[in-house]
Amino acid sequence: MSKRDYYEVLGVSTEAGQDEIKTAYRKLAFKYHPDRNQDDPDAEVKFKEAAEAYEVLGDADKRQTYDRFGHEGVNGQGFSGFSNNEDIFGAFSDIFGEVFGFSSGGRGGANRPRPGTDLRYNLEISFREAAKGAEVDITIPVEQTCPECDGSGAASGSDPQTCPQCGGSGTMQQAQGFFRISVTCPHCRGAGQIITDPCDECMGRGRVIQDRDLKVRIPAGVDNNSRLRLRGEGEAGINGGPPGDLYVVIHVAPDDVFQRQGQNLIIGREISFVEATLGHRLEVPTLDEPVNLDVPKGTQSGEVFRLRGLGLPHLGSTHKGELLVEITVKTPTHLNRRQEELLQEFAEIEESKLTNKAKDFFKKAKDKVMGE
Repeated sequence: MSKRDYYEVLGVSTEAGQDEIKTAYRKLAFKYHPDRNQDDPDAEVKFKEAAEAYEVLGDADKRQTYDRFGHEGVNGQGFSGFSNNEDIFGAFSDIFGEVFGFSSGGRGGANRPRPGTDLRYNLEISFREAAKGAEVDITIPVEQTCPECDGSGAASGSDPQTCPQCGGSGTMQQAQGFFRISVTCPHCRGAGQIITDPCDECMGRGRVIQDRDLKVRIPAGVDNNSRLRLRGEGEAGINGGPPGDLYVVIHVAPDDVFQRQGQNLIIGREISFVEATLGHRLEVPTLDEPVNLDVPKGTQSGEVFRLRGLGLPHLGSTHKGELLVEITVKTPTHLNRRQEELLQEFAEIEESKLTNKAKDFFKKAKDKVMGE
C-alpha cells in the first residue's frame, strides 16, 4: 500500500513553518497516544504514521529532499523505522515532554546537550545583485551563551546548587499506565540545579541576546525565495550542544528594465513602421554592455528574438540563459501632408497588386472550367 503524503498526515500545507509542523505533530501525538487509546488498534498505526511524517518534515535537510523526490528520496535515510513506541518516545522526548509533561528516561535528563534553534532571516537584494552575485553584510540578534557567567547563570564567585529533589537529573520517576515515565522536577523546573545568586548580565538564564554581524555570499543567478543555509550561525546550543543554522531567504526586487523567466531575461523594444519594413539595427541593453540586434526586413509586431548566453547564470554552472527581445511595431499617428501622400501612393500600389492577382486568379479558374 502506498504511503500517504507527509504533509497530509500532519494536516499542514507545503508552506508550513517548523513551528506549525511541530504543533501539528504535538496534537496528533496527544490524540493517538497508545496509552489513551488502548481499545483502538488503529490509533497506534496513526501514532507511528505521524511520528514518521514529523521525523522527515521536522528536519530541514530531510524535508528539502522529500519536497524534491517524495518518499523515494528519503527511503533509507529519512524515517528511522521505529520498531516500537518506546523508540518513538525516545526519539522525540522533547515533544512528549511538552505534550504530556514528561520526557523519556532513555534519552538523558535536563542537562543533556541539545542543539540550538535554527533561525530565519529575510534578505531583500536588487535584481542586479541576484544576477551577478554579491556579498551582503547583515546583522541578526542571536541568543548566545552568556559571556559573564559562561552559561552557568550564577553570579561570579558562586555556583549553581544541585537540586535536592531530583539530584540534578531534572526529572523524577513516576508510573503512568504501562509506561514508566520521567516527570519534570517541579522544584528546579527541569534544570537539575538551583541558582541562589543569579548573574546580573543574564538574570540567571545563562543566555543573552547579542547582535551578530555576518557576511552572506549571494551566488549569481539566485531566484526569489531561494534559501541559503549558513551552518552553525543559528542560536547557541544548550549544555554544550551544537549551534543551530541560519537560513537566509532571498527576496529579489523587480527591475526597471528586465523581466525574469527562469534563467532567461525578457525585454521589450519598440521600432517604427518604416524600421520594421526596411530592417533596422537596434541597440539592446544587457546585464553588461549593450549589444546590436539586426532586425530583418518585414518584422512583425510581437516577434521575439533570442540572444543566447545573455541571460542569468544557472546556479553552480557557467551556463547562462537567453535574452529574449520582444518587438513592438509602432503605428505612426501624426503625419504631415507629404507622408500621407507617400503612404497613399504606397497603398494604391498594394491595391493594384492585389487587384491584378485577383484578376489572374479568376481568369485561371474560368479557363479551368471552360476546359472541362
